[in-house]
Amino acid sequence: MLKRFCLFALLNIIVSIAYARDIYVSPIGNDHSNGSKTAPFATLQKAQAAARKNKQEKVTIWLMGGTCYINNAVVFTAADARPANAPLSIKAYQNQQVTLAASKALALNWQPYKNGIMQARVKGDVIFDELFVNGQLQHMARYPNYDADAKHFNGTADDVLSPERIARWQHSEGGYIHALHKSEWGDMAYRITGKDAKGELTMEGGWQNNRPSAMHAKYRFAENIFEELDAENEWYYDKTSHTLYYYPPKNLNLKNAIVSTPQLESLFVFNGDAAKPVTNINIDGLQLTQTLRTFMKNREPLLRSDWTIYRVGAITMQGAEHCSITNCYFNNVGGNAMVFSNYNRNNEISGCKIIGAGSSGVAFVGDPAAVRSPLFQYSQANDLAKMDKTPGPVGNNYPADCRVYNNLIEGIGRVEKQVAGVQLSMCQSITVSHNTIDDVPRAGINVNEGTWGGHIIEFNDVFNTVQETGDHGSFNSWGRDRFWFPNRKQMDSINLAHPELALLDVVKPIIIRNNRFRCDHGWDIDLDDGSSNYEICNNLCLNGGLKLREGFNRKVYNNVIINNSFHPHVWFKDSKVSFQHNIVSSGYFPIGVKFWGDDVDNNLFPDSAALNKSLKNHTDAHSTYGDPMFVDAAKGNFTVKPNSPAFKIGFKNFPMDEFGVVSPRLKAVAHKISIPAIAASMDNSASATMAFLGAKVKSLNTLGERSATGMASETGALVLDVPRRSVLYGVLNANDVILQVGERKINDIKDLAAAAMGLQIAKEITLEIFRNQAAQKVVVKLK
Repeated sequence: MLKRFCLFALLNIIVSIAYARDIYVSPIGNDHSNGSKTAPFATLQKAQAAARKNKQEKVTIWLMGGTCYINNAVVFTAADARPANAPLSIKAYQNQQVTLAASKALALNWQPYKNGIMQARVKGDVIFDELFVNGQLQHMARYPNYDADAKHFNGTADDVLSPERIARWQHSEGGYIHALHKSEWGDMAYRITGKDAKGELTMEGGWQNNRPSAMHAKYRFAENIFEELDAENEWYYDKTSHTLYYYPPKNLNLKNAIVSTPQLESLFVFNGDAAKPVTNINIDGLQLTQTLRTFMKNREPLLRSDWTIYRVGAITMQGAEHCSITNCYFNNVGGNAMVFSNYNRNNEISGCKIIGAGSSGVAFVGDPAAVRSPLFQYSQANDLAKMDKTPGPVGNNYPADCRVYNNLIEGIGRVEKQVAGVQLSMCQSITVSHNTIDDVPRAGINVNEGTWGGHIIEFNDVFNTVQETGDHGSFNSWGRDRFWFPNRKQMDSINLAHPELALLDVVKPIIIRNNRFRCDHGWDIDLDDGSSNYEICNNLCLNGGLKLREGFNRKVYNNVIINNSFHPHVWFKDSKVSFQHNIVSSGYFPIGVKFWGDDVDNNLFPDSAALNKSLKNHTDAHSTYGDPMFVDAAKGNFTVKPNSPAFKIGFKNFPMDEFGVVSPRLKAVAHKISIPAIAASMDNSASATMAFLGAKVKSLNTLGERSATGMASETGALVLDVPRRSVLYGVLNANDVILQVGERKINDIKDLAAAAMGLQIAKEITLEIFRNQAAQKVVVKLK
């Protein structure tokens, strides 16, 4: 009896020692083992349970090399909370490659089907949303076929929904239609539910964009349609017969291939709250892959921005403090890579690679209940008499004081297009520093609204952005906070009567400094729709220029803007905006600016013509012009030489070699930005104008005019001025766009001139115009 007791005691000692500091998990482990190096567990959940037994000292769960197919996400709760002096780390053992796949590896017996397509029966209840073969993502059967070089969705066709195409699809239910927003403000997706009596598709969806619209007429594709399985690397799963069809490439040994399909949305979930947070847990050095796509669940509106969100990522963190994700590789996850939802404090993601995520890279999203007088649609507006005028948030259920540092984020938005490398919404004091973000369909960094400011955006390298969408920037923000009205006349009156309202939500300034931006399809820095309380300094803008639309309390100084300039759009009176000590490459591009802020002055222009145009607007009295004398522009060094005229206007050099990731490991694999050749001074002369019924108009033909009006394309006739003597006075406003005169479509002022010739004997005419983001018709009495 004594021997048995002693043996039992000895085993307890061995187990407790194993649980004390180091716990081991291996793909070939066993959960009935003791978790030691020589007898590792098989699952993280077993190791997690063991770690809970020791909170008096630091514990490390070591994962041994190999691929683990995870059946259930690891969920941390308050029961896993650790004291600061006894944290928990989950790490790769001796830097071995550890892959956690949220998928199921399939045992398949492949048989020929036809035309090079193979088929295999699948046992059990398996989700089929994506397919990986030997770790490589394959293509759901689609039309048109996948084209790696196609700009939008890797291939689109305007006849996707043609009757002829749809008639080919015998069982279209379960298929998907993906399309860009009509104005290219992100995308939308629809699940096909069947066909109606007319043979037309019935669908559900389209909720993925918070600015509802019809599908884009051209940029759309269909997937998960059996009849479209006609190209190598395509696949289709028949749920009824439990049969997987796959068109393998000729060089693939399918018999020995590892075929897997995602089953989970998340691999790790931190699930606490402010009262009982998860604390002091670190996940380090793991590869995370093959999570489910979540695009059909992306439907929660983010206040009045263009965004909707699904608060789930490969790692989802909610109710956590002092937790970190470091040196991990998010490889082809199906949805968001990392989501910080609601209460989070002092958490960090750093040293990570996020490559090929289906949705966004890193998203911070607070609780709308923490927002005072929240609104959720662009066209909504608060009743000022009833609006809560208390500054700042309600409670603390939002992310704050967190950091995104030294991450490489590339090729995200593989599935969804309203995405960002880093998205900030309903949060405060988030630091986004030394990240390299490129090859994204929309913004590299997006600030969704002003709530509640305090962010520091610094030393990032952001380029190859807005690749598949439009009217956006490498950095983008909206400021449609509780004070903001979509109607300009109302905003003018509100601003004059209540200037204090602009900073009720953005209570702390947002600082953008020491970054390098390049956007070839929009602006380098785009502050849209009332974005307020910004300080923007020491940024290198390489192509798209810097735009400020509406907004208040913004200081822009000491930036270098190459091959572009400053784009002020529709400013308010007394907006408290300054633009000083900047180097620009041409004259400004103002649209609808009557009031020029506090101080637009002391800037360096390339030549006298560019400066003189600004002097006509009564700005830049102390500015000058000349060659800035960059040290080595061809190699990206835009510091200026000691005798540069830039110093005369107060410019100060800032570092040109500190942008982007800092770790050698990430620097070695990061894409490199393309440095543009410096173009000659841009032609900033006004384009041709004409008089139409006494109003001054021009062709709408610039990206800036498109953005300022909200048009989906650069077309129509832009109204510049409607004097009192015009018959259009009181009917049209400056910044309206004339789309149609009677039955004649207006693409430019040539069309308008032709239409005007037919109005000499008319008594009235109907115009279709675009105003306040919508087309409308007005009747004009001519006699």
